[in-house]
Amino acid sequence: MRAFLSRVAPALAIAAVSHVTAAHEAHNPRLEAGRAFGYAFPIAKPGSYRLPPIKPAAGGAVLDESGRQHVLTDLLRDRVTVLAFVYTRCGDLCPAATLDMSRLQDLAAKDGRLSGRMRLATMSFDPEHDTPEVMRDYAAGWRSAAQASPEWFFLTAPDQETIAPMLAAYHQQVGRKRDPASSGSPLNHIFRAFLVDREGLIRNIYSLDFFDPALVLNDVHTLLLEEEGDPGRPGENPAK
Repeated sequence: MRAFLSRVAPALAIAAVSHVTAAHEAHNPRLEAGRAFGYAFPIAKPGSYRLPPIKPAAGGAVLDESGRQHVLTDLLRDRVTVLAFVYTRCGDLCPAATLDMSRLQDLAAKDGRLSGRMRLATMSFDPEHDTPEVMRDYAAGWRSAAQASPEWFFLTAPDQETIAPMLAAYHQQVGRKRDPASSGSPLNHIFRAFLVDREGLIRNIYSLDFFDPALVLNDVHTLLLEEEGDPGRPGENPAK
């Protein structure tokens, strides 16, 4: 799946342009084997900036690929977590976003220190279709088998009633299209991904346009440096 999306992502972007406004809040993605980001300035060095807490990450009952039930907030503790909301029937840019998640996992795997310090979590907001079995099959096409890769959860909810308050808490907008068959996917939605620290606090929120694996990993390193008490962090007093 990774290799396939790397080849077809440019075509996917072109095909999606006609309906991306309705599906993804008028994002202007630039896809080239995922998305190619161009920056006017160099990316800031990790730890040279701060990511103040935004709010606590919301919880609720979720199911893993084996059908075991967990509380989402329990899965967002003890490691820096990148949490993304998608659904497997998405016919526009969710596959590109998941490709970016897979690339983030690959980038993190190059630094063995990150394996036990960060994780990825993909949460479906379509529990009617995305059962644990569906999520297990979906995960098989994306998750790296490399030993140094950080863990990657693929989660769903027991039912729509359970996930509705979670979506509201994350401001994850989801609605049904008038024509479920349009654009190959039945739901309208925005893409949101969340950077959650080890204490369960949201430290950054990414739209699709800014969900660049290199930038996200930079933010992960910044949080880890903060945990280590890096004296070079802005606003810190080394004498304390």
